[in-house]
Amino acid sequence: MSDVETETRAPPAPDGLETMPDGLVIRAQGIHKRFGDNHVLRGISIDFPKGTTTVILGGSGSGKSVLMKHLIGLLKPDEGRVLVEGINISQLSGTALTKARMKFGMVFQWAALFDSMSVGDNVAFPLREHHRELSEKEIAERVAEKLALFGLEGTEAKFPADLSGGMRKRVGLARAIVLEPEIVLYDEPTTGLDPITTEYVDEMILRAKEKLQVTSVVISHDIGSAFNIADSIAFLYEGKIVEHKPPSELRHSEHPELKKFLSTWFGRN
Repeated sequence: MSDVETETRAPPAPDGLETMPDGLVIRAQGIHKRFGDNHVLRGISIDFPKGTTTVILGGSGSGKSVLMKHLIGLLKPDEGRVLVEGINISQLSGTALTKARMKFGMVFQWAALFDSMSVGDNVAFPLREHHRELSEKEIAERVAEKLALFGLEGTEAKFPADLSGGMRKRVGLARAIVLEPEIVLYDEPTTGLDPITTEYVDEMILRAKEKLQVTSVVISHDIGSAFNIADSIAFLYEGKIVEHKPPSELRHSEHPELKKFLSTWFGRN
């Protein structure tokens, strides 16, 4: 009997799903994206293991946000694909894409709260949109539970204008996880924050991972924050991932652009 015949094969995936290695939640394969003559992503391939925090680090214009939009299906690749738990999200549209996105929670750069809504209504918004079977009492209980997770007990009646920048970030995360997603995407979560508030936001991301066992993907140019929260860091430069390693190994990379990028932080710390 040949080696091919005796090879152990993975069981077939259910209809409509593709087989992924055990422990992976997202797999991007060969992603290319062009906007006119601007070739932004140049063959990105990266895996995101379940329950880990991966930081996509890079300077402005490196393609970080474009990559994130592909992960959640907001953009379609010119070449390549994104698998989310075996589903090729790059091929979905309409109701199927909306359903796939339910696996994600999103924390936006500036929290993106509705100024005219109270904290409680901001956090409740996804529940009212997607779970119309819930009573207002059930919604209030879920909102209170998620706010308490981030030290925001009793803030339901406040409005975003009444909150500090760090508190708005926490409300944004409470809203992102109120549907109990498996994956949370963070878009530049520490931008514009002072060092003390940045440290608190880092703790918030770590707490969400610990308490909820979510898979986290963080887009950032904040080197200090990245090294605080990441299980692995992928450095994006000119549309390519040139390094992807645990923080302790990445710090000693010999890649010239990464060394230059990291020196802006480690050169003064």
